[in-house]
Amino acid sequence: MRVPLSWLREYVDLPATETGRDVQAKLVSAGLEVETVEHLGADLKGPLVVGQVLTIEELEGFKKPIRFCTVDVGQANGTGEPQEIVCGARNFQVGDKVVVVLPGATLPGGFSISARKTYGKTSHGMICSGDELGMGDDGSHGIIVLPPETEVGKDAIELLELVDEVLDIAVTANRGDCLSIRGVAREAAIAYGLPLRDPALLDVPGPNAFGYPVQVSDPLGCDRFTARTVTGLSPEARSPLWLQRRLQKVGMRPISLAVDVTNYVMMELGQPLHAYDRTLVRGTIGVRRAEEGEQIVTLDGVERKLHAEDLVITDERGPIGLAGVMGGANTEIADHSETEGTTDVVIEAAHFDAVSIARTARRHKLSSEASRRFERGVDPQAAAAAAQRTVDLLVLLAGGTAEAGVTEVVAPSAPHTISVPADHPDKVAGVSYGRETVVRRLQEVGCDVYGQDELIVTVPSWRPDLQEINDLAEEVIRLEGYENLPSTLPRPPAGRGLTHRQRLHRRAGRALAGAGYVEAPNYPFVSEQVFDQLGLEADDPARRVVRLTNPLNDEEPALRTSLLPGLLGALRRNDGRGSHDLALFETGLVFLPRSEQRVAAVLPVDRRPTDAEIAELDAALPEQPRHVAVVLAGAREQAGWWGKGRPADWADAVEAGRLVAREAGAELVVRGGQYGPWHPGRCAEFVVVVDGAETVVGHAGELHPRVVKAFGLPARTSAMELDLDVLEAVGDDTPQAPAISTFPVATQDVALVVDKFVPHAEVESALREGAGELLEGIRLFDVYENEEQLGDGKKSLAYALRFRAGDRTLTVDEASAARDAAVALAGERTGAVLRG
Repeated sequence: MRVPLSWLREYVDLPATETGRDVQAKLVSAGLEVETVEHLGADLKGPLVVGQVLTIEELEGFKKPIRFCTVDVGQANGTGEPQEIVCGARNFQVGDKVVVVLPGATLPGGFSISARKTYGKTSHGMICSGDELGMGDDGSHGIIVLPPETEVGKDAIELLELVDEVLDIAVTANRGDCLSIRGVAREAAIAYGLPLRDPALLDVPGPNAFGYPVQVSDPLGCDRFTARTVTGLSPEARSPLWLQRRLQKVGMRPISLAVDVTNYVMMELGQPLHAYDRTLVRGTIGVRRAEEGEQIVTLDGVERKLHAEDLVITDERGPIGLAGVMGGANTEIADHSETEGTTDVVIEAAHFDAVSIARTARRHKLSSEASRRFERGVDPQAAAAAAQRTVDLLVLLAGGTAEAGVTEVVAPSAPHTISVPADHPDKVAGVSYGRETVVRRLQEVGCDVYGQDELIVTVPSWRPDLQEINDLAEEVIRLEGYENLPSTLPRPPAGRGLTHRQRLHRRAGRALAGAGYVEAPNYPFVSEQVFDQLGLEADDPARRVVRLTNPLNDEEPALRTSLLPGLLGALRRNDGRGSHDLALFETGLVFLPRSEQRVAAVLPVDRRPTDAEIAELDAALPEQPRHVAVVLAGAREQAGWWGKGRPADWADAVEAGRLVAREAGAELVVRGGQYGPWHPGRCAEFVVVVDGAETVVGHAGELHPRVVKAFGLPARTSAMELDLDVLEAVGDDTPQAPAISTFPVATQDVALVVDKFVPHAEVESALREGAGELLEGIRLFDVYENEEQLGDGKKSLAYALRFRAGDRTLTVDEASAARDAAVALAGERTGAVLRG
């Protein structure tokens, strides 16, 4: 909402020394978000005067039309002689009054004016357009043509109100009252402790039987409809300069007098209005829901198919407007420039249901100034005053006559009343305000307050956002000043803190970040086509998804069952923007539908739900295990003076899984596997033992080339995904102090020849078990394949075994015996033999 300071001063006697910045600070302190203060005409310097065009000479021989004009500027040039000016605009003629900037002046943007020779003539100044003066678009797209009665030589800076300050306020969804000068003026009056001259306090005649006929068929959608008629408007009447300038300052373009007046009153009082050409309205004006499939051409020239929930304004032909959003083209006010303009108008000032208007505006993708206000809440009591203000202006500016008939259809309603303890704001803020302060502040916002310890508060009609006691407490707190609230640290109760699950979640994230991964959280919404891109089988359980009833995006209507789609999308976007060496991770929930679908019960709001009700609600929710996943592409280690770099590969993805398992204290078995998006020959399967049975908890490795192509990923992209909740269940993350021995280590190397299909994990497991308690560590340091030396279908696995005893130095015989036992068990289980 743009608020000119000059307009604001009409309703509040702000101190003359107060600048826009001062008012901004006051309003921000009161809780309004004033984003900027625009200084109109800050660098404008005269002389800028009114001139009258005396002669126009068309200059020939140039690529575009050029005119050499003489303009009477009175005594503004010091001589009284006509001013010679070259101009390329075509929308003025001899005798027109225009705005002239003389040499020595400076226009907005620091553009200095001086006499200069151009097109073979010397131009002593400029004839100005609205854009050149920083006024914005006035609809003419050319030179400003002033009313004929404007005095020649008059200062145009004062005449056009070019110097002003405009507050730009970001109005929140609950403060529809501040989408008007009236509402902002009320806030300014409270902030400065000054009286408000309410522009809605007008003498309004009561309804009678002579008004234009109106029938409201849906009182829930429209609880108030006021209609007034003005006849005898002058078709040539134009909006006066002061009205045009105010509309321009608030960001609206002047159109025609009748339309400009309704827009002006809307910005002034916050009540949207609409003017119908009375000669084009057929019969009674009605308000009803649209019939499915009805059509209307709105003022923007678009033909729209109506929905059965749309609220429409009708006459005997059908819809003539989308209620609260936009009028119809079939009753549009004719512009004054046309041969035959509108002379009789019907003024509509109504109050519509906020939800209904919001849904209609979104359904038709048609947001207007009117719909923005109705969505946020309009004062229903202001409709009659707004209609009266519109009638008064039309009579004053267009020479019209207000008909005596007044139509007002009102659905009975009672004012909203809230009972609140007088000390409730004190408890909310932790500050002792006292009853007198609470009552005074509530009265300042327009509430009627009665009672002593228990206050009975009647909310004003312009504040529909005040619904319950905490809303009233907030009003007291914001007006007393948020900056005056004391700063106190909360004291958490003893024995609370993060849960075990939360601690593991954080440790896993920190461990991956320490390993060089960057966290990339993603939205949990996916399309079901993504499972085809991942190469999942048709019967894969991951394809069973939870579908959203009201998704944010129709293309992503389901909740994810894997973290990979989001991470792969993030990797693709970053790679496409020039970041080719990527290592991303995410820890988050996935959503798995239960075998039995339940409908969640609606919980009560007047009491705390019982444990049984909460358990029933939880049972209706999908299972939500927490997963961890990583994706890698590009270089894992950069090349430099220290040596060659190394590309990321499947082994890095496997190591990420091992890293997370170590944080969880879980024993993770890694073996070859095959699943969905991973390359069949470069996929590892993660297994843990749960209740004596092996359970697959994840996979890691290089992605299948088809998946890489489907997602548009870099070649050889690798990924890992693990079920973090299962690791937590089987793990023991009790901190273990490292054992430090004073005795030396005994190292034994063994090279075992096995069949190529034998996994290294099985060989290592057998070696560990066979070596017994003396084995401190084992590491695979070489894999060798050579048919001539090892035989067909064989490979050599070389391990470094570290032995140590906690109470003595091992002898060579003890270390060798442990090694031999390990080799023997490996040979028994996997067919391994020592390499000769």
